[in-house]
Amino acid sequence: MLITNIKQLIGIRENPHLLRGKEMAILPFLENAFLRIESEKITDYGLMKDLDLTIETNDIYDAKEAFVMPTWCDSHTHIVYAGSRENEFIQKIKGVSYEEIAKNGGGILFSARKLNETSEEELFEQAWNRIEAIKKLGTGAIEIKSGYGLSIEGELKMLRVIKKLKNKSNLLIKATFLAAHTFPSEFKNNHQGYIKQIIDEMLPIIFEENLANYIDVFCEKGFFSITETEQILEAGKHFGLKPKIHANQLHCSGGVQVGVKHRAISVDHLETMGNEEIDCLKNSNTIGTLLPSAAFFLRMSYPPARQMLDANLAIALASDYNPGSSPSGNMPLLIALSCIQMKMTPEEAINAATLNGAYAMEVSDEVGSITKGKLANLIFTKKMPSLAYLPYSFGENLIDNIMIRGNFQ
Repeated sequence: MLITNIKQLIGIRENPHLLRGKEMAILPFLENAFLRIESEKITDYGLMKDLDLTIETNDIYDAKEAFVMPTWCDSHTHIVYAGSRENEFIQKIKGVSYEEIAKNGGGILFSARKLNETSEEELFEQAWNRIEAIKKLGTGAIEIKSGYGLSIEGELKMLRVIKKLKNKSNLLIKATFLAAHTFPSEFKNNHQGYIKQIIDEMLPIIFEENLANYIDVFCEKGFFSITETEQILEAGKHFGLKPKIHANQLHCSGGVQVGVKHRAISVDHLETMGNEEIDCLKNSNTIGTLLPSAAFFLRMSYPPARQMLDANLAIALASDYNPGSSPSGNMPLLIALSCIQMKMTPEEAINAATLNGAYAMEVSDEVGSITKGKLANLIFTKKMPSLAYLPYSFGENLIDNIMIRGNFQ
């Protein structure tokens, strides 16, 4: 396929690498461009004035002055869940805190009960519908966590659903084992009992069935301590699972330091950050993944993105799509939130949600930039005056078409 008359081809990179600090403000593009695709992959691109029309082409698509950019790489979601939690939404409006809801059996524990009551087939169907919906909003790669099972059967059911999604969907999907999301009620006063269940009973089956790429822990006051987090991460590494961390959502919990110590791919959330945490990340290869739609939904302080960028950190953006604190996988809205609330430039936000997001789920060799040899996973916008119009007009759906693996969806 030959795509012609692209107003701007965004995110072109010959030798992509993880972006840090000031690099994130640079988003290379070509004005009035073309792009060639063969066998699902990008094979060439350039200026329209340099287009060689003697090359035989089976299919020509006129982009009609659309902006064309890589699809979003959403590196932190909980998209496999049962039902919804709008009742808690009302409670929060009335002033009940996230922690209070959790203490009263709501939050993650409520989702766990619902999930364990739901069949694997129904769970798959709900997740499939969500994935198809976010694809239309431009997501081409996604990481999905377990963590709403909180039992051997429930966690394995979630991971098996994720594996089925991988096999059926044309999106790139990575799976993360997050049984350490919270403690089930029956293990409230027996933390080691649940951790032993994770290590001795869940991990061997996950390894045997190849159900996960990563292991994650909610390292937070009232959830998993630093010592407990390290115990679980070490066990996960023994079974070939790379660490990720839910860190510093509610407090300076030590999650960032634990993540860096264990060479986590990313530490995610980071609403609560101090100089110590920023300095720790600065001297590591761990990516700071920010989830501003969770802060928006919970009315919490946003992560200090500008401070982190000024410190030369590598930042990714992800949706945290889940039923309790971010019931949305709308990445264009996330881009707008990042610009409006965290003062990221459109270029920084798009880089964080594409190339750096790809690094945060280790698919940067396949997606995240316009690079020869990468998959043709592309967003085609409607006509708009500039790239900045995308986050500026946050209530407007500006995506006209989506291409995944060289095929329009």
